[in-house]
Amino acid sequence: MNFLPLHFLHWPFLLLLVVPAAVLGWVWKRPGQQVVLPLDHGRPGHGWGWRIALNVADSVPALVLAVAIILLAGPQRYGEPEAKRKLTNIQLCLDISYSMTTPFGDGSRYDAAVNAVDEFLGYRKGDAVGLTFFGNSFLHWCPLTSDLSAVKCAPPFMRPENVPPWFNGTEIGRALRGCKTLLLDRPEGDRMIVLVTDGDSYDLNGGNAEAIARELKENGITVFAIIIAMSQIQEEIYTITQTTGGEAFLAGDPEALHAIFRRIDQMKQAPLEKKIADTLDFFQPFCVAGLALLGLATLTSFGLRYTPW
Repeated sequence: MNFLPLHFLHWPFLLLLVVPAAVLGWVWKRPGQQVVLPLDHGRPGHGWGWRIALNVADSVPALVLAVAIILLAGPQRYGEPEAKRKLTNIQLCLDISYSMTTPFGDGSRYDAAVNAVDEFLGYRKGDAVGLTFFGNSFLHWCPLTSDLSAVKCAPPFMRPENVPPWFNGTEIGRALRGCKTLLLDRPEGDRMIVLVTDGDSYDLNGGNAEAIARELKENGITVFAIIIAMSQIQEEIYTITQTTGGEAFLAGDPEALHAIFRRIDQMKQAPLEKKIADTLDFFQPFCVAGLALLGLATLTSFGLRYTPW
């Protein structure tokens, strides 16, 4: 039951308001307790001022009861409607082949990629992000999660210098298919793969790139590829990114790497969706009114009341 702008969680309690209403009616309609004093040559007065003051004092307990009943009914109000970004599921696919140890800026290619990814995560609060390391094989290190700290803490444990020999190559096709399997388990939100690599992949040749691109597109997965320190982008990577609605970028230096991640964030901003306003408890004004009435009742009890003499 709604009384705009209020909503009462237990509205049947409001029916009890007839009790304080009846008390108030009785207070103001009663004939009063008049005491006539014989005075020589005096004229009896009506005393309306005092009668109103006394009736107001006698009305306070009924008003306190009314406030208590309203509090029992659970007054609530609607909060401000909020706008929230729709969820985007982002699987980061990071190359950890040995070539990623090549110097690049102040560190290695891997260091630059990790720093840019860390900055990118700062833009994507509210999204679910996962992390896959790949070489000739792949490892899903971090599942899709909105706790981005889990992704930020992962890179030091899988540096290219420390990985086993079967990660020293570059098989992008295998890694993309592995990321696709993870993303398909997410029934809600957009799906996106951000591929970071510094090499070409032989497993995209012979029509494999076209097949992978079709699989990803059919499942609504967009691929963005960032190629580090290469003179050109492999044609098959262009095929995959363009087919899925993404884009491929060349990063010639660390600053370009950061700029590319900023551009990807701007290109793939999740649309806003309006949330239904939550209902909030609305006790405060009634509590303040009740306390004020109790204070008034205390003051009036010191003398503003009917006496039989």
